[in-house]
Amino acid sequence: MSVPFFLNKEILANRGKLLAAASAIAIAISFAPHAIVGSVAQDLAQGLGTNLDPSAELILESNEITYDFDRDLIVANGNVQVFYDDNTVQAQQIVFDRKSGQLKANGNVIFIEANGNVVRTSELTLSEDFSQGFANALQIDTTRRTRFIAEKAERENSNVTTITNGVYTVYTRATNPPTKPPLWRVRAEKIIHNQQEKVIRFENAAFEVYGKPIAWLPYLSMPDPTVTRKSGFLMPNGIVNDKLGYGVTVPYYWALSPYYDATTTVTPLTNQGLFTDVQYRQSFSSGNISVSAAGIYQTNPNEFTTNRANERIRGAVSSTASFSLARDWTLGWNVTYKSDRAFFNDYSMASFGGGDPSEIYLEGNSERNALSVRAYAFQISQADYTDSEFDADGFSPVGSSLQTKQPFVLPVADYDYVFADPIFAGELSLTANFTTLTRDETDAFSVDGGTTAKFRGIDGTFSRASIESEWRKTIIGPLGQSFTPFAYARGDLFFLASPDADVTALSGETLVGRAMPAVGLEYRYPFIATFNGGNQILEPMAQIVARPNEQHIGELPNDDAQSIVFDTTTLFDYDKFSGFDRAEGGTRLNVGLNYKLQLDGGYYLSGLFGRSYQLAGDNSYAIPDILGATEDSGLASDLSDYVGSLYLDTQYGVKLGAQARFDKDDLTVSRLQAQATAIYGPVVSNLAYAFLDAQPDVGIDDPREELLGSASLRLEENWRLFGSMRYDLENSNVVQNGLGLGYDDEGFSLSVSYAEDRSRNDGDQVNRTLFFRVGLRTIGNTQVSSGALN
Repeated sequence: MSVPFFLNKEILANRGKLLAAASAIAIAISFAPHAIVGSVAQDLAQGLGTNLDPSAELILESNEITYDFDRDLIVANGNVQVFYDDNTVQAQQIVFDRKSGQLKANGNVIFIEANGNVVRTSELTLSEDFSQGFANALQIDTTRRTRFIAEKAERENSNVTTITNGVYTVYTRATNPPTKPPLWRVRAEKIIHNQQEKVIRFENAAFEVYGKPIAWLPYLSMPDPTVTRKSGFLMPNGIVNDKLGYGVTVPYYWALSPYYDATTTVTPLTNQGLFTDVQYRQSFSSGNISVSAAGIYQTNPNEFTTNRANERIRGAVSSTASFSLARDWTLGWNVTYKSDRAFFNDYSMASFGGGDPSEIYLEGNSERNALSVRAYAFQISQADYTDSEFDADGFSPVGSSLQTKQPFVLPVADYDYVFADPIFAGELSLTANFTTLTRDETDAFSVDGGTTAKFRGIDGTFSRASIESEWRKTIIGPLGQSFTPFAYARGDLFFLASPDADVTALSGETLVGRAMPAVGLEYRYPFIATFNGGNQILEPMAQIVARPNEQHIGELPNDDAQSIVFDTTTLFDYDKFSGFDRAEGGTRLNVGLNYKLQLDGGYYLSGLFGRSYQLAGDNSYAIPDILGATEDSGLASDLSDYVGSLYLDTQYGVKLGAQARFDKDDLTVSRLQAQATAIYGPVVSNLAYAFLDAQPDVGIDDPREELLGSASLRLEENWRLFGSMRYDLENSNVVQNGLGLGYDDEGFSLSVSYAEDRSRNDGDQVNRTLFFRVGLRTIGNTQVSSGALN
């Protein structure tokens, strides 16, 4: 029988009545005389209530409770549990000593602290308010799955726990055999855990692997596992590089306040000097901002050959931010400036990178509205090169002044709106775009020996304002057929200003307008068949778009519609150009056949096959603009190439997907992208294939064909072998390859890998990298990278 015993502030205030009742129950169970109930109640209240928080509830449960008058003890025996102020003590026996004000627990003691930590021992002594304690041969498990094992431990003032001859580690699962030591642990003569300061200090410690010491640590300090921010050194990383020499990164984290912090990292390099990296981060009620800077004064700049990389001073600065201006409005930026193009390639240990374009943006979104205003600047990493084969007469060489040929885009404004109320029983939407672009130097090339220039970009400042309104409505016929009539009207206004007199491709006008109205109909008729084991859908699809010819082809700049990818994802697009600078014209018919198969066993198969027909008017893809990239798109003739896609999901770890374009005359493959992923037993693999036929109109005379594969093999429960390869099938050579070995469990991770890269344009034929990483949960990660071993 379990007897509950409660004490709270009401009970303490009325202990003469309520405690008498509780004491009477306890004494009756222990066969004590009923005549002393009143005095026992008074003594029990005094014995338990001296230092207790009167606002906290105390609950005592046990099979038996007795009061030893001679020794002034309250003894609870059998399945004893004490609950006080979110703390819990479980034991076979608990003795309250009124004279010393202590609680002693014996037999399979489990003490669960208010913070969730669990203490296990055979005997535990606590003060009556649990603020102080002592135990021998105990184990402490924290909520962050860390473990302390100690010869003895003592706690003072509910704050400082001192462990003598203790061990610190992380716990995952039981070892086999049970006496086998964990993979790693820290053994120390004394471990002091200050919960108020949230720090763990180790005195005269040793780092052990499988019970064998491998490093002596006279003093070690670390934040306790509950800490997410605390000033101190972070784990260092090693560097080995043929141009940088040997080095080690030494980061220090500054927890300056709950709202802002910083990280400073110094990296001494034997060949180049001291590399310094600083990051500052701050949070506000409306958002956050970070500012980063990295730099070095190179002692041996001649190790580098790329432009400006051989100067003494190199560095970069960066800033990111995001602020909520109002409920639906966000202002932010991601801006980076580097001293030279190769800085982040050469000094990859920098805490930030420069792969993305610099951007400043303002966004507003609601249920039916979206507005974004952005500005872009591009700082490339590619070095200038010489390739006179594609130079255009009258313009700078193709591979020269690459940075000067990059544009500044300010602004790009996009607005989308969907009307809430139906218009003619259909949906009406509005799209608008305004773009201004400035480039300092024309980016021109030629594929016919320099006679005819093609332009990736033209110097000067160009602005374009575009607005488009679209209406559409879907009607389901009585036989399940789907009819979607639609109409759209678009207008563009170009403002042109090019100081380059040699650019004859443009119309010569400073203000050019263009309009494109269209009407069309989309038709679908799905046939659904159900059979024993699954179902399938066969759906013929057709779409016709009628509109006038595109105006001013070849007379306007084209910066955002240079990429033409014709496949099943764009087959039923009204306009297959990727941007606003071009507008598809003429009457076009798009047709396709869609198939889906779903089996009850989980298999799913889908496929789409179709083509496009130019029925009337000028074919926008057959008339070259200033770049001429559409002539190899598969859409340049009245009968387009065929396009198809296939997707298979077995639901058993194998997935296949492919997109292809086939020549309209002989069905030879013009473009093919395929990918397969598989998980089978201990193997996880991925295989991708890509084939792009020659595009002579943009200077690509040879096909491109590559195979990219990666795989991971789990050797044992925690060990894995992984590798990858990128292979150029057209030129029969390996572009990239790598191999590695890794170990992972809940408390430890290790990986070592070797990789070769032949694709970088940095003067080295092969870049070789050896990478080693070790991670200890709660302590940190460290790694050593070889950089480029050539």
